[in-house]
Amino acid sequence: MRIGTFVLAAQFPGQGPGEALHRAVRSAEAAEESGLDSVWLAEHHFVPYGVCPSATTLAALLLGRTRRIRVGTAVSVLPNHHPVALAEQAALLHLTSGGRFSLGVGRGGPWVDLEVFGGGLDAYENGFPESLGLLLDWLREPRVAGRGERFGFREVAVVPRADELLADGSAQGPEVIVACTSPKTVRLAAGRGLPMLLGMHCGDEEKAEMVALWRTAAREAGQPPEVVEGAAHVSAGVAQIEDGPGAATETLVKTMPGWLRQGLDAHVTVDGRHRVMRDPVAYTELLCGLHPVGPPQLAADRLAATAERTGITRFALLVEGSGDLAATEENVRRLGADVLPLLT
Repeated sequence: MRIGTFVLAAQFPGQGPGEALHRAVRSAEAAEESGLDSVWLAEHHFVPYGVCPSATTLAALLLGRTRRIRVGTAVSVLPNHHPVALAEQAALLHLTSGGRFSLGVGRGGPWVDLEVFGGGLDAYENGFPESLGLLLDWLREPRVAGRGERFGFREVAVVPRADELLADGSAQGPEVIVACTSPKTVRLAAGRGLPMLLGMHCGDEEKAEMVALWRTAAREAGQPPEVVEGAAHVSAGVAQIEDGPGAATETLVKTMPGWLRQGLDAHVTVDGRHRVMRDPVAYTELLCGLHPVGPPQLAADRLAATAERTGITRFALLVEGSGDLAATEENVRRLGADVLPLLT
């Protein structure tokens, strides 16, 4: 079982972006100190839901401050980036960290980001497969040309090569993982043999169905058995470790709805389409019921149940739901000290 944290750099009501970012950095450092496996960093723009606009930049900072833990993006929003520029950053972080960087990518949403960064709605609705393909070519080939509808350019050399030899003698490029929320994206990831990141709003049954679809699609695409069976998918969730029945849920129900209401309400669609908002309290209660929220044994049991039902053994857990720095650090410490030993 590989337990990591999912860092949104959430800005709670009454807080500033600097406070949210400081808590994000400290929670990542605490994750390494506590023996956790990984830290996954989200990218958001123009909203207090998450105030990290560049997951790769924050990843660079954290890779420099840590020595063991894996740092990944969850996710870098591909329609907001040129895939070659993002692949160059991924190669740089992979090589300079000794292979500790993972690049998670996703389509994002139909937000005003598409207008600001110039990708346009078509980049979100239709351009993801082309962008993903170009990004993967850059991470795997010595020379690459852009021959798609959106990206056209002459063949150029790939520098630095992501698959250059590392200090341990390995020559594999960075892990690439795809956020999947629809069957179409599941099939796209499976066809490329790329593991999935599955969202924290999904329960075990839905995640198990997506894993089953991925395996079927991967086999149909001709992926070898070792890729199909060995895919290291990641399950996102929420973790709050406290003693006593209901204490952890009570903490999150007090704090998370204010953040969710403020953060989700701030999203603006690029084309004015209607949005259906989740009720923040009901959503918080749903998350508390799905994920490791409670005493250590309950948390361990829920993680084990998810692994048994879905086959997923990697987790990215939101630990900042209290909105408080000291409480977040203690939550991370307890994940490492009190929950991890129950899963070995």
